[in-house]
Amino acid sequence: MTSNSHPGEKLSFGYIVTTTSLAFVVSQLDVSIVNIALPSIAHAFSVDVSALQWIADAYTVAFAALMLSAGGMSDKLGSKRVFQAGLLIFGLASTGCGLAWNAGSLIFFRALQGIGSATMIPSSLSILNQAFSHQPDQRARAVALWTMAGGISIAAGPILGGLFLHISSWRLIFIVNIPICLAGILLSTRIKESERHSHQGLDVPGQLLWMLALTAFITGIIEWHAKGIRHPLIMGCLIFSSITLLLFFMIEKKAKAPILPLDLFKARRFNVLVLLGIIVNNAYYGTVFVLSLYLQNVLHYPAVRAGLAFLPLTGGFIISNFFSGKLMAKYGIRLPLFMGALLAAAGYAGLLIAKADTPYWQLFIPFVIIPLGMGTAVPAMTTGILSSVEKTRSGTASAVLNTTRQAAGAMGVAIFGAMATGGAASIAWAVRTSGSISCLTLLLAAVLIYRYIWRSTGSSPIDEGKKYATYMPPVPGSREDK
Repeated sequence: MTSNSHPGEKLSFGYIVTTTSLAFVVSQLDVSIVNIALPSIAHAFSVDVSALQWIADAYTVAFAALMLSAGGMSDKLGSKRVFQAGLLIFGLASTGCGLAWNAGSLIFFRALQGIGSATMIPSSLSILNQAFSHQPDQRARAVALWTMAGGISIAAGPILGGLFLHISSWRLIFIVNIPICLAGILLSTRIKESERHSHQGLDVPGQLLWMLALTAFITGIIEWHAKGIRHPLIMGCLIFSSITLLLFFMIEKKAKAPILPLDLFKARRFNVLVLLGIIVNNAYYGTVFVLSLYLQNVLHYPAVRAGLAFLPLTGGFIISNFFSGKLMAKYGIRLPLFMGALLAAAGYAGLLIAKADTPYWQLFIPFVIIPLGMGTAVPAMTTGILSSVEKTRSGTASAVLNTTRQAAGAMGVAIFGAMATGGAASIAWAVRTSGSISCLTLLLAAVLIYRYIWRSTGSSPIDEGKKYATYMPPVPGSREDK
């Protein structure tokens, strides 16, 4: 289907990538930019760490809870239409965040931001996948640039947050989203509407059960530290979450139009890539949350200095995302996946030096290595996911990947944040512990990548890179995909 306003118009590679990347930029920016403002928000509203966890996690929980349906919607209703709706919701929610009058209202509008992100992220990837479906090398390059834009923005978030806090207040970190959303809506009017297959309805029971299971689980984890495991609320949340999750999988197995097509998980490559996404986001979201508290509450950096302390993360993402695309073009996805996991593991291991008086130059090293690893692996991971499905299911596949990543990010904030509820010693310990957990899980990911992706392919990495130049997506579950 073509756009009504510009039928048959051929847009440039740069125009399509720039337009779709705006959604990922604004979405990832709001994941991290809020972290640097948490102490200021806590002071403004007189709230504790638990409320700050909800301010961070309301966004990611809503994001993860609704993205599965949003991915299916982009396949059924048209990626462009859903993309524009997501940008509009996100812009309105950002306005609400900037005008929030208490912690409760801020949490509400943060959740609404998550709904907007859940709507626009799968559709933006679907636009890319369908625009370059017959040019696999261009698709890999487009995804790498799209991922680089998001990686840079998530790393630049603390820096921008510190600068905004210095020149104004924490409210500006949300207001800045509005012009970006408007630009995305205007630019997208020239993009052709995508192919659709809307013969099936929406999986309302599945969506409801997934949302309840995830919300109950995150509630239990966040409130666990303050109330204890034996508190009726905590026990109730964890039991309720387990039951609803079990019911969710039972319904998805029988649903005619499931929001989580279980046949996608028949391919081992798909499973390993999704697991890598879970590990990466759990590590990064949770660690950056505690590092923001560590820099300001333990090392006593002012907001602008704490923001600038994250500058190496931005530089690392720029460099690694750039080289990841080149590595994929030459060697396929295996080498950047494996190298990226090992590099990121080494970076998180470097956080074991964090103490109450650690000098910044020692933190600088892991702050560089972590994004070098993530930025190398994530574009290859995303490309591998998209290349494993037919293009009409690209929205659903990207939704599965990003849903699991956002859910893992929310759990990272909940789990690692619960370790940092005490004084300076507790927060420093939380940084070291989060680094240890992240390092070990990424080493596990590297082992799985080597076992099920590297060794399962008989060709050499160079031969695989040549294959990617002419690679067309196989049908999930087919012999080629296994």
